[in-house]
Amino acid sequence: MTGARGVLFDFSGTLFRVEPAASWLRAALAGAGVAAADDEVARLAALLEEAGAQPGGTRPSRVPAHLADVWAERDLGPERHRAAYTGLAREVPLPEESLYEALYARHMEPAAWRPYADAAEVLGELRRRGVRTAVVSNIGWDLRPVFRAHGLDELVDAYVLSYEHGAQKPDPRLFRVACEALGLPPGDVLMVGDNRRADGGAGSIGCAVRLVEHLPVEERPEGLRPVLGLAG
Repeated sequence: MTGARGVLFDFSGTLFRVEPAASWLRAALAGAGVAAADDEVARLAALLEEAGAQPGGTRPSRVPAHLADVWAERDLGPERHRAAYTGLAREVPLPEESLYEALYARHMEPAAWRPYADAAEVLGELRRRGVRTAVVSNIGWDLRPVFRAHGLDELVDAYVLSYEHGAQKPDPRLFRVACEALGLPPGDVLMVGDNRRADGGAGSIGCAVRLVEHLPVEERPEGLRPVLGLAG
């Protein structure tokens, strides 16, 4: 596709990346007033990462049977999202019970997220060209404050979040809502995301799909720039 009139962007791994697990844990420890040596932080962070306990981070190596149902529907509501991720975190023994909720709270803070280096440039250029944009995310909480804190909210025309619509990507309903929010037919819209299955679902309603790599911010300085050759 060239000349798309609208672009849908995924959030985590596409426009933003969550902080490393060790940084996430250190912030929660500090907030809870719990001291831990560097080697212990590294050890616990590695276990939490393996468990998949950080939203936006590494997927779990396995989902315990007692969490399977809530994990499958984690992005359909705030309660399910919290239960899924605090449940995974509790697979790792931490020094204080309060840390499980502290970790969950930390991942929703704008400071826990960094935009990719070219996100502002690409969103700004799309706005200059008159290309409408929306964020379409499988998520259980309101990510709008993250965009506001990083100065990107004014460059986004609409947000379509799974928990607000009772549907998770790749369900075509979510992409239809997004296209309607932009006032465009799917054939004029490009979906940009990092997950072939979830974001690729936009293709089922006629959107073009462009995949990016889910990499640390430092390793993907220009992953979004090719979008500018496909839109406007």
